[in-house]
Amino acid sequence: MITQASREIAVFSGSAHPELAEEICRHLGVPLRPVEIQRFANDCLEVQLQSNCRERDVFIIQPLVKPVQEHLVELLLMLDAARGASASRITAVIPHYSYARSDKKDAPRISIGGRLVADLLVTAGASRVLAMTLHSPQVHGFFSVPVDHLHALQELAKHFRQYDLSRATVVSPDLGNAKEASHFARLLGVQVAAGAKERFPDDRVQITSVIGEITGRDVIVLDDEIAKGSTVLELLDRLAELRPRSIRVACTHGLFAAKAIERIGSRPEVLEIVCTNTVPVPEEERTEKLKILSIAPAMAEAIRRIHNGESVSALF
Repeated sequence: MITQASREIAVFSGSAHPELAEEICRHLGVPLRPVEIQRFANDCLEVQLQSNCRERDVFIIQPLVKPVQEHLVELLLMLDAARGASASRITAVIPHYSYARSDKKDAPRISIGGRLVADLLVTAGASRVLAMTLHSPQVHGFFSVPVDHLHALQELAKHFRQYDLSRATVVSPDLGNAKEASHFARLLGVQVAAGAKERFPDDRVQITSVIGEITGRDVIVLDDEIAKGSTVLELLDRLAELRPRSIRVACTHGLFAAKAIERIGSRPEVLEIVCTNTVPVPEEERTEKLKILSIAPAMAEAIRRIHNGESVSALF
């Protein structure tokens, strides 16, 4: 619960994932304040925060999920509205910062979207950012305001501890995610392995080998997000050649575009697909193999600590 008077904190949500915002507020013990979003005849959006923000500690919850540009503009307008309403501090709570994938200049004449969107958020009024599992560490440095960067490894680890892990190996699809996979493996007290991945200009991926012990072991594939699932499917092909005893797939952000749940879940060797609720997964796309874990308690505790001036890093 918030230790200071609840009137001093105001939590709002855009239309991207109101269910998560409501769950976070239940854990905080504060109401989710109403927001009115209108669309004019010329297709422009107008946002009104329908609760007092003056001298309040304002938190605006909005993951950047499909349609990303629509939800980004909503967030920018909400930040601007809170600033114009004399909020004392405005924290953008972004469970999924999708532009984090645009984090480097790896081709001529392209924009670094992760940095540009970070600048837009600050310009709109964000005085702090709370994010979950950014795609790469350097994205943290794109923001000119404080960033509290959470991860969902504790929630994922708690789930997997229900299984016999005596012969388990955590596998990262590529070396770029190997550090997070190593951290996860340490939480579980198991071995770690990684795929050697190459990405081609037409967005194809190829994993030539897997570095680590796989044969006869219970594999947990860990990635930060699964979109189309191409990398995971390629990794499953390589793992099948090494004859593991079982395979489970885990990620923080389950975007599951292009029927990724169906394509991954159709593999008989995959026993389970685990993700968190940083992004909404439509009911019609869920399968028996999919398990969704809630990060609302962790996000709520981080918001409580930010509001009360306590350490967020102590959570980890």
